[in-house]
Amino acid sequence: MRNGYRVIDVDAHVTPSLEVLHRYASQAAKDRWSELDPYIREMNSPAGRGHPIGPWHTIKVNPIPYNRVAGQKAGAEKIEKGGAGAVEGRVVNISKEVCHERIQHDNPHGRLEDMTVEGVDVNVLIPGTWAPASSALDPAITTGLYDAYHTYMRDFCSADVSRLKGLFLAPGKNIPWAVEQLKKIGGDSWISCVWPSLPEGMPIDDPDLEPLWAVMNDLHLPIMHHSFFYEPPYFPGYRDIWGNSAIARTAAHPWGAQRSLAYIICGGILDRYPNIKVGYSETGHGWLPNWLLRLDSQVHYVKGVIPKLKYLPSEYAKQGRVAVCIEAHEGPLMTKAVMDILGEQCLMYASDFPHPESAWPHSVDNVLKWDNILAPGAMKKLLATNADAYLRMS
Repeated sequence: MRNGYRVIDVDAHVTPSLEVLHRYASQAAKDRWSELDPYIREMNSPAGRGHPIGPWHTIKVNPIPYNRVAGQKAGAEKIEKGGAGAVEGRVVNISKEVCHERIQHDNPHGRLEDMTVEGVDVNVLIPGTWAPASSALDPAITTGLYDAYHTYMRDFCSADVSRLKGLFLAPGKNIPWAVEQLKKIGGDSWISCVWPSLPEGMPIDDPDLEPLWAVMNDLHLPIMHHSFFYEPPYFPGYRDIWGNSAIARTAAHPWGAQRSLAYIICGGILDRYPNIKVGYSETGHGWLPNWLLRLDSQVHYVKGVIPKLKYLPSEYAKQGRVAVCIEAHEGPLMTKAVMDILGEQCLMYASDFPHPESAWPHSVDNVLKWDNILAPGAMKKLLATNADAYLRMS
């Protein structure tokens, strides 16, 4: 609690390292672990981001470096397995405080202490870039990594499953596996949502995903989309970004969310599956009303390409079927504008803890300063009520 408000952070992160994942991997996955060797990258992270002191390892699957400085002549991007990520060495921690070591890996008790310092009741834990990037690997390698991650998450969240919640990774290349596993573990209390990890070229309204939506609907599990931008499946328009990492990152997150939301709505997923909601984290939130109002127009103006929907796209957000995490840098006026247009039920609090964009331990306090713009009822919904409604919290 903070100033009497319950707080749910819907964009908090674990990595974890390959060393940690290997501990939880099945023997079948370990037997193929050497196939990850071309993608392995050694990391040495500064204090304050929840990593180990000293080297640790992850995978980088064909990352685009986005090295061009704006104003320079454009050139070919050198993409290499195991290469540096596009923000590696280019960002600094907004926070000047130091959180506990290894809370992105295998220190859940330290994370709980850091959450308490900030006044956060619940972290929704989202894995690092290796997770969506694995959509480009051999499907058996992907499912081996995802299975290890799910076992790891069960263990990590068990430190306090009422405060630590995770997500299920559903690989688009192997929907039968995802369905089988979700039927097996989908009732576990640590699972609060599902992240469909789709390979490049697979739309989120692809009919092959219908068995996944059916199981999620039965389990009352929502769709989660978290944006990454420099590894597969990349983002819409990535071939035409002209090589600058700041502009790529600015574009990637809302573009990916806009495309996803449009097809989830226009593909009829929310109509066919009444227990499914959809949420977006690390995408910003100011785009939401503009995009939905424009979509309201286009679904009628462009004839014959959208099945008949029960509601206008904007009405799904007004009903609470769409939930988007705020990014604090967009500020209280933008936040209030979204609420004024779509209602108070479609925005959720998020901080990106403990990534460099997080202002821990001041992220919650910074949003509470918006109380001269947001009424107490709106603030309560933003900080927890909307997330409680979007996530499966039991």
